[in-house]
Amino acid sequence: MAALAVGAGPLAVDAERASGFRYGHRAFLVQLRRGGAGTVLIDPVACPDLTGLDEALASTEVVLHAASQDLPCLAELGFRPRALFDTELAGRLLGFPRVGLGALVESVLGWTLEKGHAAADWSVRPLSAELLRYAALDVELLVELRNALAVRLAEQGKTEWAEQEFAAVLAAKPPGPRPDPWRRTSGIHRVHSRRGLAIVRELWQERDKIARRRDLSPGRVLPDTAIVEAARALPGSQANLADLPGFQGRGARRHGPSWQRAVQRARGQAEAELPGPGLPPPDGPPPTHRWQERDPVAAGRLAAVRTVVAALADEHTLPAENLLPPDAVRRLAWQPPDPPGVAEVSADLAAHGARPWQVGLTALPISRALGRLIEKGEEAEEAGPAQAAEG
Repeated sequence: MAALAVGAGPLAVDAERASGFRYGHRAFLVQLRRGGAGTVLIDPVACPDLTGLDEALASTEVVLHAASQDLPCLAELGFRPRALFDTELAGRLLGFPRVGLGALVESVLGWTLEKGHAAADWSVRPLSAELLRYAALDVELLVELRNALAVRLAEQGKTEWAEQEFAAVLAAKPPGPRPDPWRRTSGIHRVHSRRGLAIVRELWQERDKIARRRDLSPGRVLPDTAIVEAARALPGSQANLADLPGFQGRGARRHGPSWQRAVQRARGQAEAELPGPGLPPPDGPPPTHRWQERDPVAAGRLAAVRTVVAALADEHTLPAENLLPPDAVRRLAWQPPDPPGVAEVSADLAAHGARPWQVGLTALPISRALGRLIEKGEEAEEAGPAQAAEG
């Protein structure tokens, strides 16, 4: 901490998780590098409290790649940056076609990073020297990459955009618990009965309980494919269940009685207790693929707004989703302000998470597009009675 605190310039940070092996998304290695201090690797299993480091570096800009992935697990350790530079987000704003760390380092700095251990189990102890060297490389050039991207942002007039985006990442609240998380089981679309969905729910919840207790990734306890096969087969006995694909591995067999009890609970539930086929109504517009059927006028607005956003994104060389959050686009198109003037559209976009730079670029052209749609609708209404009178 003392060495890093007296270092110079931004602090490069990365964290390695073991989500494919352990339960949850906590960090199992934290890498830091700062000018004058070199590279530091911290084992958060042995040193789970980084509040002292947080206090020592409170005024230091932190450089992360894809910061939203690492900030939650760093916060669990007590490390919460106050100033941020996200190299992935900067790459998006600059229009790079590939924004992975390795791709950006190669495109911008001309170095090729070793990426042979991306799927390593970082929870193992001790970590080999080879893995430690590999992890250190992720922060080796991060500050140099930050500096080069900052120059390009300035050249393209996007520095203020980036600063607003970085501030939004830091200010973002952690997402709340998902409603019915079991519905995200891969392959659940193949389950067509409510009784089958009840089996998915019971097996998912049983698996989650076991995975949490054993500190294992749920997929290593029982794969999603096994849950879906059981839901489709509706097995009536433990033998029938054990014969299904996915239940024959050693890990799955270990908890065979638990799986059978979960299936039996689902089979015994009354009809009124069975889950419905879809998620609870979302807080906001329906899925866009249903708009044409439910509200063709809204579907027309969505197409018009998306066209404006796509054209502006091309003009400024960045992805459309970084020019304007897709959720803000959907909400505006579904329930636009009346009238859709520039001030009203600006307020609507800001209320749905758009940053000032995004509002400044998009509000006027979106307002004009919505206004043209209203004019066309009024002209069509006027033409209708006139044609009827002529007839």
